[in-house]
Amino acid sequence: MVRAFAPGRVNLIGDHTDYTGGLALPMAVDLGTTVVLERGGEVVRLVSADEPDPAVVPVAGCDPTAMPEGWARYVAGVVAEVRPAAGGTGTVTTTLPRGAGLSSSAALEVAVALALGFRGPPLELALACQRAEQRAWGVPTGLMDQLASAAGRAGHALLVDFATAAVDHVPLPEGADVVVVDSGERRSVADSEYRSRHGECQAAEALVGPLRSADRDAVEAIADPVLRRRARHVVSENARVRACAACLRAGDAAGAGRLMTESHASLRDDFEVSTPGLDALVERLLALDGVYGARLTGAGFGGCVVALAAAGAAVPGRRVRAAGGAFAEEG
Repeated sequence: MVRAFAPGRVNLIGDHTDYTGGLALPMAVDLGTTVVLERGGEVVRLVSADEPDPAVVPVAGCDPTAMPEGWARYVAGVVAEVRPAAGGTGTVTTTLPRGAGLSSSAALEVAVALALGFRGPPLELALACQRAEQRAWGVPTGLMDQLASAAGRAGHALLVDFATAAVDHVPLPEGADVVVVDSGERRSVADSEYRSRHGECQAAEALVGPLRSADRDAVEAIADPVLRRRARHVVSENARVRACAACLRAGDAAGAGRLMTESHASLRDDFEVSTPGLDALVERLLALDGVYGARLTGAGFGGCVVALAAAGAAVPGRRVRAAGGAFAEEG
């Protein structure tokens, strides 16, 4: 019997930068997904109280795209990527809300991979699960969610450079709370405009080179207004990530919060992945005493808002702590 746990993540700043080799500042959270598995047999069979149907996936010749859309396809992607020697029967439980932008799908992938026997450093685990998701859904998702789940450290955010996949753990300042507020708007990356945003960034890079290092004047000279806005978000967001990490290291929660709020405006206006509901929720949070900043978190199109607030401030939502990364236990 093996028990594997993988945390979800909240991204403090740096969205839609990972697939262009940029920067992000996520943290693993004290919410996550647990897989308990008895290994053996030729299929992986998992049940969950949150799902009406079990995930039943053959180990040999697994084709994730042949699975019906739903949670079993994530499991199938991991089986196809990890290629375990045997299947298993088990259960999945989670404290993560689905479709809320806290990476419930990545946590499921990472926990399933560990339960099936994957062993390796966090980066290799994250890369395997990223490939599994891309294999299953055909969406060019970045690495942030899986890497944050695999490489989290208690009390720290992760400054990730996606050009090299290097991770620098940044301590969170004392006296500040991270609060997650669910908008109630559900979304799926596979069903959203994520793919089109990825393509627009690629088109912008064809004009000005890698957005990670693109010159701002060159970005502003892009003739197509849509591509110009997409590129401007990525370039400015990378700069905000660097500045936000510096603020956190200096214990400047107010400065970090201001940058988070600026990030939301960029995601709303230049990248156009916010919604009226998310915008209204951010504004309500910013009007509260003790809130330093707020923004949508994750891919957008719904999900959660994350706020940075003074410790103990009266902010509705769930306070989350920066947690350690995924693990598995035998026995």
